Amino acid sequence: MSAHHHVQSPATTRDDDADLARWDDDGAPPAQPRSSPAAWLRVGAELGDRLVALSGRQDLLVTCRPGTRSGAPAVYFPTLGEVEFDAALFAPLQPHEIHPRIVGDEERYPAAWGVFVHEAAHAAHSVWTQPAGADPRVVEAALLLEESRVEGAHLITRPTDRTYLRTSARTLVMPDIAHPTLQGIEHAAGVAALILGRRDVGILDADETRAVADLCERVLGADLLATLTRIWTASHQCADHDATTMLAHAQKWCDALDTAVPALPVPENLADLLSGAVGVVMDSTAATDAADLAAQAAATNAMATKSKAQAQDRAQRAGQRRKAAATAKSVFNTRRTTVTPDGTPAPNSNPVTGTRRPTAAEQQAAARLSRALRAAAYRERTEERTTSPTPPGRLNMRAALARDAQRAAGSVPTAEPFTHTRRRNSPTPPLRVGIAVDVSGSMRAACAPVASAAWIVARAAALTGPDSLTATIAYDRHLTALTRPTHRAPERVTEFDATGGHHNLGAAIDALDHGLELSRPGAGRLLVIVTDARYRSDETAQAVTRVKQLTTAGCAVLQLILTAKSSHLPGTTLLHLPQPSSAPVAIATAATDAIRRTR
Repeated sequence: MSAHHHVQSPATTRDDDADLARWDDDGAPPAQPRSSPAAWLRVGAELGDRLVALSGRQDLLVTCRPGTRSGAPAVYFPTLGEVEFDAALFAPLQPHEIHPRIVGDEERYPAAWGVFVHEAAHAAHSVWTQPAGADPRVVEAALLLEESRVEGAHLITRPTDRTYLRTSARTLVMPDIAHPTLQGIEHAAGVAALILGRRDVGILDADETRAVADLCERVLGADLLATLTRIWTASHQCADHDATTMLAHAQKWCDALDTAVPALPVPENLADLLSGAVGVVMDSTAATDAADLAAQAAATNAMATKSKAQAQDRAQRAGQRRKAAATAKSVFNTRRTTVTPDGTPAPNSNPVTGTRRPTAAEQQAAARLSRALRAAAYRERTEERTTSPTPPGRLNMRAALARDAQRAAGSVPTAEPFTHTRRRNSPTPPLRVGIAVDVSGSMRAACAPVASAAWIVARAAALTGPDSLTATIAYDRHLTALTRPTHRAPERVTEFDATGGHHNLGAAIDALDHGLELSRPGAGRLLVIVTDARYRSDETAQAVTRVKQLTTAGCAVLQLILTAKSSHLPGTTLLHLPQPSSAPVAIATAATDAIRRTR
């Protein structure tokens, strides 16, 4: 093949001339125009690197330059092992703006990349060679059928390249339609092979190609179009190396046209009709691709927005956990002093009035609750049965006879006659109970029974197991730990009074959640809130948010109210206690239910 001489048009301007003059004055080497052929060498080399993945071949060379030897936008030379690429396809990008070695850079020049993928498909699948002395017309028909065949074969191994192959159809087919090498009926047949053949391999959609299909059926007739469709459909199944079958399909193509063309009238302005129909197809595919890109961009933006929101939510949760940890550390201090939510001691606001020895009734209630919790936490032993061909285990005679029969028949014995039963003890789930007591002025009637209930629950939980924990926090504006989350059973009942103002339930829940791990599965978890819930809106919102997080994590949340005038905290299970003295029994029942539901 003769060498190709390309002509590079001068692209210098007055500014470029001034730059060159300035470089000359400085004694530096003259500046090279950015669009020089040498600058495209790097682009060609990087395209060659990407061609390995597209075609699976490492013996190909890609040259990218302004203009090609054949005049086509791109061409694959099988004998030279070369793909020639016209730099004009990248317009208006300059070579220094193009970096094909970077995966994803091709999204900035989809038309050029679509043509490159098409040539890669030829390089991978157009490996048959025409025999010497083959009829040039038959070879030309085979090359026409080859266009959609290679794209269909490429789509099997790289389905994600469909978008680029659709783009290449718009770039490559329209020039062929505008400058046809065939005329009349054969021109219409060629358009059908290029457009409808791509439809049948999945590059184009049926509704997009309807204009060409209707026109070709009107020009070629239904019978001839059906015959040609069968030919290109059969060629799509042809192997890459099978030149004989490919030329046989091409021969059928020529025969079908030779038989039908003399009887078919050629419409006036057929070339214009075909060009218009193909234009409709290409406009439709462009609109579809644009809609797909818009939908993809919208989905990407939505995903980015969702990811950003999730990141912000994670950061917010992390900050909340750190704050809860700091609150729990300050509240559950060893001196049992009252603190503000930020951890500052507030000894003058301590609602604790003293401690006392538990009564006999309280001790008996703690013992009963402990037995009830142990009964609720009891889990039956699990049995696991396994079979084996050898002892130990109980012999199953039916399986032994089956094994002997299999061995006698000459087959590999699969029957396993020995059965072994393994019994395992299920771990007893621990109990985690947090009690938050409202010590504002309206809750004075609950102080004595709740103090008793807190001691009973803490005592019973400590007797249930070493992993069980309970804690009680009295809250108004400040927080006071009545019982701390320790494994030791409390000896004395902590008494308190309710004279405070405001309601910092959100911080109390945070401290109990962190101290008892109420959000962590694996234990019977219960949060009891004793309050009339007469809060400000911001106090209610903070409390409801924490309650929702706990219930979502599987922790039961119980609200005990003592009067009918109390409000209900959304998300909690409301329990009305007309008699405050029944609070210990209600809390004990709820704790038993919580540990029974634990799996």
